[in-house]
Amino acid sequence: MKTGILPAVAMAIMAATSAQARDDCEQPTRDWKGRDAVRALAEERGWLLRRIKIDDGCYEVYGQDEDGRRFEAKIDPVTLEVIEIEEGHGHR
Repeated sequence: MKTGILPAVAMAIMAATSAQARDDCEQPTRDWKGRDAVRALAEERGWLLRRIKIDDGCYEVYGQDEDGRRFEAKIDPVTLEVIEIEEGHGHR
């Protein structure tokens, strides 16, 4: 019975650690897609971008969705995967 608790705790810690690590993008800049690719992604999603910047090695974009809601999104610079999106935010 003792051995069942430790692996479960270790798995929970590993999951939390990898979730935190995913907040940062650590790919070499030579592998990044350019800002034009980020703009194309935004256009495909119906986003109107106000700003594109780099934060923690990721693209961070501020804009409005097709319904006019402001948002902030963190995008992987290599895969262009949307890592995180927060509604109600936006650069003025």
